[in-house]
Amino acid sequence: MSHRPRSGLAAVSTALLAMSRHLEVRDVLKTIVASARELLDAEYAALGVPDDHGGFAQFVVDGVSDDQWKAIGPLPRQHGILAAMLKDETPQRLTDVRQDPRFEGWPASHPDMSDFLGLPVRDGDETLAALFLANKRCPRPGSGCGFTEEDEELLGILAQHAAIALTNARLHERSRELTIAEERSRLAHELHDAVSQKLFSLRLTAQAAAALVDRDPARAKDELQQVTALAAEAAEELRAAVVELRPAALDEDGLVHTLRTQIHVLDRAHSARVTFGSFSVRALPAAQEEALLRVAQEALHNALRHSGADRVDVTLARRGTGVVLGVTDNGTGFDPRAVRRAGRHLGLVSMRDRAGGVGGRLTVQSAPGRGTTIEMEVPGG
Repeated sequence: MSHRPRSGLAAVSTALLAMSRHLEVRDVLKTIVASARELLDAEYAALGVPDDHGGFAQFVVDGVSDDQWKAIGPLPRQHGILAAMLKDETPQRLTDVRQDPRFEGWPASHPDMSDFLGLPVRDGDETLAALFLANKRCPRPGSGCGFTEEDEELLGILAQHAAIALTNARLHERSRELTIAEERSRLAHELHDAVSQKLFSLRLTAQAAAALVDRDPARAKDELQQVTALAAEAAEELRAAVVELRPAALDEDGLVHTLRTQIHVLDRAHSARVTFGSFSVRALPAAQEEALLRVAQEALHNALRHSGADRVDVTLARRGTGVVLGVTDNGTGFDPRAVRRAGRHLGLVSMRDRAGGVGGRLTVQSAPGRGTTIEMEVPGG
């Protein structure tokens, strides 16, 4: 590396920093492949994560267009050179892979490759992936420069750090899975403790009402009123158990990313168009982020289930020293005063409670036929 130490080390440093920025496994894999291809100035790069059935659980390529990749077909199997990289710690540096006795040909639509460099990505004794590059770009086309010993050394350094980045990403995803499992377990206990007794009483009361319908209608009516009251209590306790759970994604990804992801899902799941915009929002204290998320979820639920809207727009923006959440729909709207007089809340009471609980305020603008806008403002953004 003596003839280009600065550029080589700078390129390696850039590649390692790029890998360390990601925590999702898929993003790490893509970054490894793109970094390796750029670092060694290759035309093609790929990385395969083996499964337990002789194939690849994931296979990421760089330098091949989406159309080309679709035309190539199913993921490759672990055979030929790919198998050698998964089973042998020795790097595979070939002048022409097509002349190697292990070469078994290309699938249809596969680009032609000649010079080849590949090696396993290992964590101790475990092979995490196979990384390879093909068709070294040469200063003079047709000169056939091929991959060098220096290239092999650089790729080895990259592969060692790629193993660390990939292991960290897997641990991160496993941690998230465990957090979600713990949240689900806690929810199960909450539901059992808070709701099961109410549901048991509800069933007994309903059975009593059914037995009294013919011989004592008045008492049956009383029992049915009790059924209604118990059902309402069960619903409220169920709601409380669910809404108090803090989503794991909020801790991992922050409010903006979590909202964007959830709104994307809602947009695909409903006929109404659901959009999200974020403008200069900084990270907030955990309690404020959770309150904003819950209010957004409640407002979206009302808009998508009850308003008849065909468009719902959600915004999160900085306002002064605070942050304001806005959820606007073009639905049927309502008279907030009439809703309050009728004893119906549409979740407005809980939304106001959440806003007040973090030092914020909630405003509702709506009128019959004019849609609805719910805004929640919190300090400290």
